[in-house]
Amino acid sequence: MGFYLSGQLLTEDYYAFNKLAKGLIGTNNIDTNSRLCMSSAVAGYKATLGADAPPACYDDVNHAQCLFIVGSNTAWAHPILFRRIEDARAANPQLKIVVADPRRTDTAAMADLFLPLLPGSDVMLFHAMLHVMLREGWVDRGYIARHTQGFDALEALVADCTPARAAAVCGLPAEDIVTAARWFAGVDGSANGGGAARAPALSLYCQGLNQSTSGTAKNAALINLHLATGQIGRPGAGPFSLTGQPNAMGGREVGGMANLLSGHRDLGNAQHRAEVAALWGVADVPARPGKTAVEMFQAAADGEIKALWIACTNPAQSLPDQATVRRALERAEFVVVQEAFATTATAQYADLLLPATSWGEKTGTVTNSERRISRVRPAVPAPGAARHDWAAAVDFAQRLQARLRAPGSADLFPYPLDDAEAGAEALWNEHRANTQGRDLDITGLSWPLLEARGPQQWPWPAGQAQGTARLYADGVFPTSDGRARFAAQPWQPVAEPCDADYPFALTTGRLRDQWHGMSRTGTLGRLFGHAAEPAVQLHPDDMAALRVADGDLVRLDSRRGTLALPVQPDAGVARGQAFLPMHWGSEFLMGRGADGRPLGGVNTLTNPAYCPGSRQPELKHTAVRIARAGDWAWHLLALAWLPQDSAHTTRTALAAVLAELPYAHCVPFANAAGRTGVLLRGAAPSAPTSGLIERIEGLLDLAGEDTLRYADTARGQHRAMRLAVDPGGQATLEALLLGGDARAGAWLRTLLLDALPVQSYGRLLLRPGSEAPVAVVSRGKPVCVCLDVTDTAIEAQLAQCHGDDADRLAQLQGALRCGTQCGSCVPQLRRMVRHSLSAQPA
Repeated sequence: MGFYLSGQLLTEDYYAFNKLAKGLIGTNNIDTNSRLCMSSAVAGYKATLGADAPPACYDDVNHAQCLFIVGSNTAWAHPILFRRIEDARAANPQLKIVVADPRRTDTAAMADLFLPLLPGSDVMLFHAMLHVMLREGWVDRGYIARHTQGFDALEALVADCTPARAAAVCGLPAEDIVTAARWFAGVDGSANGGGAARAPALSLYCQGLNQSTSGTAKNAALINLHLATGQIGRPGAGPFSLTGQPNAMGGREVGGMANLLSGHRDLGNAQHRAEVAALWGVADVPARPGKTAVEMFQAAADGEIKALWIACTNPAQSLPDQATVRRALERAEFVVVQEAFATTATAQYADLLLPATSWGEKTGTVTNSERRISRVRPAVPAPGAARHDWAAAVDFAQRLQARLRAPGSADLFPYPLDDAEAGAEALWNEHRANTQGRDLDITGLSWPLLEARGPQQWPWPAGQAQGTARLYADGVFPTSDGRARFAAQPWQPVAEPCDADYPFALTTGRLRDQWHGMSRTGTLGRLFGHAAEPAVQLHPDDMAALRVADGDLVRLDSRRGTLALPVQPDAGVARGQAFLPMHWGSEFLMGRGADGRPLGGVNTLTNPAYCPGSRQPELKHTAVRIARAGDWAWHLLALAWLPQDSAHTTRTALAAVLAELPYAHCVPFANAAGRTGVLLRGAAPSAPTSGLIERIEGLLDLAGEDTLRYADTARGQHRAMRLAVDPGGQATLEALLLGGDARAGAWLRTLLLDALPVQSYGRLLLRPGSEAPVAVVSRGKPVCVCLDVTDTAIEAQLAQCHGDDADRLAQLQGALRCGTQCGSCVPQLRRMVRHSLSAQPA
């Protein structure tokens, strides 16, 4: 059997499942979706520094003189950290920010130097930077000699990685590579190899490095730069990987992955297995390597793994090569899905669905990117029969052990189930004992201390007064000889290069206000204000070459599958590349291919090839071809406000109906007053004849006497509008459906969303075409989703502001409060401020 877990579980949940699998059942087939986000960072740290321990901390942002952000749209993915970066820039205008990313993101907009490198070329960029540092004498030979080994091999490897060669591989100007090297090395351009004081450099990186068949090499090559320049172990300096999920770090601490054991021990180390067996009181821990995420589902698809227990994750949305994943879920003889949301794609494959607590209902601990452990406390009680994830695992383990236990054998799971706080703390205390003497020693911590003093960093061994903010300040590393290792790994091209058949490089990433597969955030209509509907983004020149316009349906084909969806122009996407947000799964994207199979979501296309060192798949690069979707002359658009208590079930029922179309999507929306609605689009070569329109009308309450309607069956045209009339006689749109010619949806949508009066329109509401019979003025597109502040309101307020950029932003926020909550919209606000200033007459 196989267990597949999540970086959103608490540390105690992870520990219970890990002990159940490896200690009681005797299988190492336990992995986690952290394999999809952090395993390359783990492998990179271990290959160079000797342990999976980010050496820096968030406070280092305030001390750095150079921030090197690579493979991370920090502004959207880590907005709180980005607020720190903005504050650091304001306090230190001399701070240099370098951003390396194939796309010009909101993070790149803040950069002093933007490096739009080609996908998969990161290793060559880092090697070329080291080449420049060596050529100019900017490496720290003294630090290298005292604290490292293996530099000679790396020096030989980068000898031919000249800026000119890297410029060709990376698609960058050679002079920009030299500038990046100088700023990173922290020198003024003169030789500084003798260990003189350097301006500190901090690197921040995430999935752009990790999600790659060269993920370990990318991480190690970046860490090489820190070791070669001594940029580690002091304020403002170090390689700082940004965790992709709230507790990916905690899961690694307890060994909740196929190749790990608790306390940062390695499964392949016989001594480590013996230590864990002794700590748990079992005869042994199995030595046979476990299946990692991609391998596990391939094994299930092949019939090797017969049962899957999936907790707090949605592999039917998030894993690459969805055809294989779904074949695995269909073929497995028994699938347990432990979830807080019954609407996930994976839940539909469950033989047994176990209700679990979600974030605000849990008790336990998590560890963040800077090794800081926080207590998690329930804000609300668990609903219904929902249980903590650890409790479900422990209950099962206790029942199983009762059947298997030999007389006199130890109780492996002595954690009380009738007291959630006591049970979780007992699990954590056992985890704490397992860390004694290890690099992550937390024997000096306790739950009472965390309650009294708040979140604390590890290591914190017994007898130490506090945790450790920065690691390796003494230049001693957790290796056999105390020296860090340089990793001499050559650059290699992506596993699946673009070619004449598949000429576009597809990359994936985040939307500003959404989270992972949108199991949670996808239930809140207001979070779709920034990106209301799914779309693939292309450079305008590529759209012109393909002869497609904004909103046209295009078909994306990879070697694994097909997806259809609208296209949008984005000049921030380089030519020959495409960007598709990672969130859009089959919960929101519907439709069927020519073979009748569901089209699925973005990971229908992506590549399951993985890094040999980390087993992390290549989610950041897929070779695809893109073309107009076809002659789909019939289009569907429907919007409707829904009763709050039936919104979820209605969307689920609509999704089942829409799956009959060649293309469709179904997403929620909301207005400023908090009303919830649903938006759906579809397309087909001709009008459907299966009663599909009638079923949709029934679900949207468009079949009553309060509905205006028009139908021309011969031409495939269908329109329906439901109105609400208040006591004063003012009518507003409550629901609408357009079939055939759906162009009128642009202005009708504004009428519905902004609750504009429609009593004067009469039958004109049913007219076809894109032009409104009278001008319709929208309240604008939401920019600040937290406070529902639109671009129209912001532009109007900015017209009254004065002063420089900072003054105008402060006045704007003082008046409208936009960007004062989560802050994710602040980069867009800054752009609007700059634009308003440049638009003023001289």
